[in-house]
Amino acid sequence: MKWNQKVRDLSVETVSLSFVVLFVYAATSKLWDFQQFRVQLGQSPILTAYADGVAWMVPGVEYLLALLLLFTRSRLVAFYGSFALMVMFTTYIVLVLHFSDYIPCSCGGVLEDLGWTEHIVFNLFFVILAVIAIVQLETPPTLKTSVS
Repeated sequence: MKWNQKVRDLSVETVSLSFVVLFVYAATSKLWDFQQFRVQLGQSPILTAYADGVAWMVPGVEYLLALLLLFTRSRLVAFYGSFALMVMFTTYIVLVLHFSDYIPCSCGGVLEDLGWTEHIVFNLFFVILAVIAIVQLETPPTLKTSVS
């Protein structure tokens, strides 16, 4: 295996593991204090009508993506899903910050302690990681031909 391929595989594995840790931690912390998570979603100016469904769907999707990221065959689809989920989370924060007087934080664990700017930066960091992994997986390895 060529050096570039090893680096590429290691970077995809590292990003994958980072997302697994993030999603398992986030989903577990939401379910750990599910009542508070559901109440905070219900206070959201955007999600009020959908709070009960979203409260179950978000941790479920996070666990599903974490599981899919563990397997090489499903990793590309999982990275696309991770990208979409992180973009949705970031878009939600931006919309609520710009169009609402009350901004509930329905994040769990240590993410709850982040300010809104830090939270957006954190999310965008993971959006960029997902893009990097997708590009790595979508780009075929370069083939070097030797001239004899």
